[in-house]
Amino acid sequence: MQLDPETHQMTAIVLAGDRTKADSLINHTNAGSKAMIDLDGIPMVRRVLNSLRSARVVKAIHMSGPEASEVATDAALQGWVDKGEIDWCEPGASPSTSAYDTMRKLVPEEAILLTTADHPLLTSEIVDAFGRQSLADDVDVAVGLAPYALVAEAYPGIKKTVLHFSDGDFCGCNLFAFITPEGRRAARFWRKIEQQRKKPLVVIGLLGWWAVIRYRLGWLSLEEALAKLSKRLGLRIRAVILPYANAAIDVDSIADLMLVKGAMEKAAAEDA
Repeated sequence: MQLDPETHQMTAIVLAGDRTKADSLINHTNAGSKAMIDLDGIPMVRRVLNSLRSARVVKAIHMSGPEASEVATDAALQGWVDKGEIDWCEPGASPSTSAYDTMRKLVPEEAILLTTADHPLLTSEIVDAFGRQSLADDVDVAVGLAPYALVAEAYPGIKKTVLHFSDGDFCGCNLFAFITPEGRRAARFWRKIEQQRKKPLVVIGLLGWWAVIRYRLGWLSLEEALAKLSKRLGLRIRAVILPYANAAIDVDSIADLMLVKGAMEKAAAEDA
């Protein structure tokens, strides 16, 4: 069923748990968790939440993680949780488990927008653009992508996992939409491939060896890949191509953190 993007809203889920505490970023910043890394006086996860709270397409926010002791270190974040403005729960054993468990608590008819705590350059404009397009398409699942050329132009030398297709190169944006109750089945599939998220060839391999060969030769298009995945899962899956370089910037390393800080300083200087 196609939803009206002008009137329908989505429930947002933010994944804010840690894969491991033995993380170079956590050690580098002396933060208690990745989500709570300080960026100019504001924890990273609160920057993501600010954007979701300002987005017109978002009606409610659920946050999986960080641990209660970490939430308590930030008065504003704790206040939102105490007032019920943010529904918080302990994180699961992995991001995909956290997503799956949180979705199971929500009524099946709710359209879900999923993102992560390590997305500090996310804006309400990006959220609304992704959410509106996801709702406008007659799909079960939507995946946010940004053209690699756009990202590389804005951030020369950036190291990103790049998906190479015959119709273009793309970067993931840590933005996913589960529009229908059926679409949530994709979360179960995600749990199977989570450890391979940085290996495009392994993921493409799930579509069959012919797809791998076509991908390696540059013959496989993004549309064809998503059509094959849709057929495999019995779902309608589409990509939402976002014209925002910042949509593809997450903080996975110390280099990413330095890049984000530089982008924030540049933006502040331009606004001054």
